[in-house]
Amino acid sequence: MSVGDATARPCDEEGNFLPEGTPPGRAETRILGDWTPYNSQDEFELADLLFTRAEMSHGQVDELMQIWAARAAREGATTAFTDSKDLHDTIDAIEEGDAPWYSFRVGYNGTHPQGPVPSWMDDSYQVFYRDPRQVMRMFLSNHKFDGNFDYVPYREYENNERKWGDFMSGNFGWKQAQDLIAEDKRTHGSTLITLLSGSDKTTVSVATGQNDYYPLYLSIGNITNQIQQGHEDCVVVIGFLAIPKCEREHEKSDAFRNFCQELFHSSLTTILEPIRSAIETPEVVRCPDGHFRRVVYSLGPYIADYPEQVLLSGIVSGWCPKCTAHSRDLDGDSSPRSTQLTDLLCSSFSSTELWDEYGIAVNVHRPFTNNFPRANIHELLSCDLLHQVIKGTFKDHLVTWVEDYLKKKHGKAGAARIMSDIDRRIGIAPLYPGLRRFKKGRGFNQWTGNNSKALMKVWLPAIEGYVPRDMIRAISAFLDFCYLVRHPTITQRTLQDIQDALDRFHRYRSIFQRTGVRKLGSKGFSLPRQHALKHYIEHIIAFGAPNGLCSSITELMHIRAVKKPWRRSSRLKALEQILLTNQRLSKLSAIRRSFEQCGMSQDDCHTAALKEVGLDAPETEPNPNTTDGVMNKNDDCGPVGGPQVLNHVVLARRKAPRSPKDINGLTRFIGHDMMVLVRCFLFDQKYPESEIPGSDVSLNLCPRFSGAISVYHSAVATYYAPSDISGVGGMYREQIRATPVWNRGESSVPRYDCVLVQVCPEDDGFRSMQAACVRLLSSIKHKDKTIPCALVEWYETVGNAPDDTIGMWVVKPEYTGNRQRQLEALQRVATVVHLDSVVRGIHLIPVYRKQQISQKHAYSTTLDDFKQFYINKYIDYHAFETVY
Repeated sequence: MSVGDATARPCDEEGNFLPEGTPPGRAETRILGDWTPYNSQDEFELADLLFTRAEMSHGQVDELMQIWAARAAREGATTAFTDSKDLHDTIDAIEEGDAPWYSFRVGYNGTHPQGPVPSWMDDSYQVFYRDPRQVMRMFLSNHKFDGNFDYVPYREYENNERKWGDFMSGNFGWKQAQDLIAEDKRTHGSTLITLLSGSDKTTVSVATGQNDYYPLYLSIGNITNQIQQGHEDCVVVIGFLAIPKCEREHEKSDAFRNFCQELFHSSLTTILEPIRSAIETPEVVRCPDGHFRRVVYSLGPYIADYPEQVLLSGIVSGWCPKCTAHSRDLDGDSSPRSTQLTDLLCSSFSSTELWDEYGIAVNVHRPFTNNFPRANIHELLSCDLLHQVIKGTFKDHLVTWVEDYLKKKHGKAGAARIMSDIDRRIGIAPLYPGLRRFKKGRGFNQWTGNNSKALMKVWLPAIEGYVPRDMIRAISAFLDFCYLVRHPTITQRTLQDIQDALDRFHRYRSIFQRTGVRKLGSKGFSLPRQHALKHYIEHIIAFGAPNGLCSSITELMHIRAVKKPWRRSSRLKALEQILLTNQRLSKLSAIRRSFEQCGMSQDDCHTAALKEVGLDAPETEPNPNTTDGVMNKNDDCGPVGGPQVLNHVVLARRKAPRSPKDINGLTRFIGHDMMVLVRCFLFDQKYPESEIPGSDVSLNLCPRFSGAISVYHSAVATYYAPSDISGVGGMYREQIRATPVWNRGESSVPRYDCVLVQVCPEDDGFRSMQAACVRLLSSIKHKDKTIPCALVEWYETVGNAPDDTIGMWVVKPEYTGNRQRQLEALQRVATVVHLDSVVRGIHLIPVYRKQQISQKHAYSTTLDDFKQFYINKYIDYHAFETVY
């Protein structure tokens, strides 16, 4: 269902609508084989390798070219580039992706005080920016977005239930299209393009006499969330905003604060000014599918941390930028803020009343959005999972409050002993792909977003037994909220679950007041970042799933656009070098797309050269551990490209060296009767419909086995996980390991990962699966058929529902024989299963409760040393969606 007049009709370059079914015109401006400004494919690939991927310094490029020139002189050949200047000049000659940098200066133009004048009043501040209109044209002409680009706002339903996912599925785009396109005949048939903005303050220069800056990023809401998370061309830096400096005595003066706010808003207004005319009057641009369309722009969500939200919205710090809730009772009754409401209040009350009762800072510069049509800054401020949920509520609030509780109850010395034990619990968590191992617990010199995310995965079981049950329930409810709002597609039922998790969190967090950690009454929880959780449902309804609008995306871009260019700069006039590096990266990325669009980069340069001289390209064996070069074969996990599949597990490319080659040797090696287990497995394969499993039938009825068996130390599980940082198609991969030697050369220990095995496909969630530890990965050759399989030791589920306090399923090792005997005398229940029945890996974390951990306990023996384990649904977002 889409807005009636926002039809995104194709047109010609003059804006004349085309008949339905007209194919797009050809966008390529070069002929096949034209590598200009390069002479050949290998020259371009070399330039891209040296500048984009290797990030080689000027001196290293010069040295490489000198070595190459020496060899070329002996062979009568030439080098691709004479030196680094030649390399960079050729990149600068690229016409594609050329969005040059401009700058303007801003200074204080107010009244100077009598006597000494603060230095900041006499300084001028330089702001760098790119033309956003030109950047938008680059965005929209990117054919890589074709198929993942929403041209019209829409509402999606399934079984009469509303669904929200990508940005254009939300009400914001729908309302913008109704307010403009449906009401203005000049815009009928146009495409609505929504600009997404974000800023992230950083220091880019140290001790070089320059000012500090922070980058301003731009993207568009029409790109699907999967592309937003998995494609580096989706976000571009379009500006570096100035940060004025002053003497410490003036830092808190009203004049200086007001100037900083005016500088910020006036800079944003100036940078975005070129886009203003196209907000109401359509302009013709080429779109990802190759068609021209008439487009109108709209300012969309702005991604910022709370201090910047205060700066953007003109409120008093401590208040909410989105609603009128009082700072002393942020979770109390309120109404939405708006520009119109602010104007009305400002005309009705004094500045003191506005400050004290409504949180409006009347003396600050008006928001930059006031200068653009259909823009309400309070509506546009986006929720931010990283700063509000992960760093804010989790790290700054809950982790701190638990520590405060322990100090109140046990004193500083007693709390220190308990926190040391909690650290040891965290430190012995079993290994898992992508999980940071906290060797010394959670004591960091500097907390980062990644540290907080990693701690969220293992912290809750580690504090159990040391805090009241309601604290566990409160934190579990909060984590549920955090993981629910990361869903790629959110239904009305999901919204109910989100609200339920938030209500449970609000209900159980009162334990922190009852134990004296927080003040009694509404003031105890009047925290802006935590209060922001109340606005997530309205955010989802307006803007779609929050994982498409998160500062985690801009922080990844921050590394590429600021940190890496800074490291490769000479530190002298570093900002100018950062700008130039970004421009060159844009050019190389754009020209690669141009080559690909013309069909000129289908082969690597070596294969292309062999074909050019009439030779056959060498055959290469496909590597199942990599797809599209996203995940390296040595990585434990990571995003990958490729087609969408629910889940798929394949054995590693190489067989395990020095492993037993016969089944009797494997029996001695693994400690289970492999002949019996393999024959039972073959029975299950021969009679898949049998109600009796092979393990329960007489061995005489099982097929005999005399074939070969090969052992592998790892397998790769690939599954659809768009909630996690996945590839363009939403796919993610992780290694599953079963090896007697791990971390060779450091502290060699065995590693046997745990997995989820599908056992009851007719059930949902964890009830359809069973947890198991992989003891052997192998392929069996039986009657000319090779079958990939795994020997697993099973865990049996404790109870028929998740634990009612912590909210996770509990399992324990399953043993054979008399259960009254000592566990050491029993044998684990083991089965050989087909690799296709393995859903994915899973993380098991011990049920610690009151058990204290020895300082000598090793993480490598954790799975053997505890009687019960939680199925860790918080290990990643896909697990949370799978093991409910």
